[in-house]
Amino acid sequence: MNETLLNLSLLEKQFDKHFEDKYALKYWFTKLLHSSTVMGIMGVYKDFGELAAVALEQLFYENELALSQETKNEILGAFKKLPAYDDVRPALELLRANDIRVVALSNSSLEMIKEQLSNASIMDLFDSYYSVDDVSKYKPFEDIYLSVAQQENLTLEDIFMVATHDWDLFGAKKAGLSTAYISRKREIYHPFYTPANFTATDMTDLMRQIFNFKS
Repeated sequence: MNETLLNLSLLEKQFDKHFEDKYALKYWFTKLLHSSTVMGIMGVYKDFGELAAVALEQLFYENELALSQETKNEILGAFKKLPAYDDVRPALELLRANDIRVVALSNSSLEMIKEQLSNASIMDLFDSYYSVDDVSKYKPFEDIYLSVAQQENLTLEDIFMVATHDWDLFGAKKAGLSTAYISRKREIYHPFYTPANFTATDMTDLMRQIFNFKS
């Protein structure tokens, strides 16, 4: 959801208040994903929001900056208010118009997912949404992809995982799903990760590719 559907612009503004480094947000998110991966490997689970808070504390500490509870709440609270990219609503409407089920999946809690989709004004376009809390293991471990397929009563071949994170698509692909990559940033898709079935820079174009393939 984050960066795939939701624009991190509000979060970037929060980080810009405290860091001169334009990569601070990216570094924080990388630390967050690293800790979730390590926790998953070790078979230990904590709420993703807790890991996000710890990563933020680490980031401020490493930069010799004080982090008040107010600042922490302000930064992490911005996560709940991220706007959807302009191409998201028309893309999802296209899927709905063609009777393609739309499901959200996130490392965040169900409560967080609900808040994000509601605040971004796209909740009405989703048939359902799932959190890794269901399996107590984060993406890209295969557990959550398989769990969602089972709960939705779908075969893996009938599911397309759409994301802007190559590691997420790599996990979905390894689990047996088809994948679609939406390029949101100036990044190279990792050459050692399994390539996505479809790629586009516009979400509506990506949905059309999926729709035409499914047809």
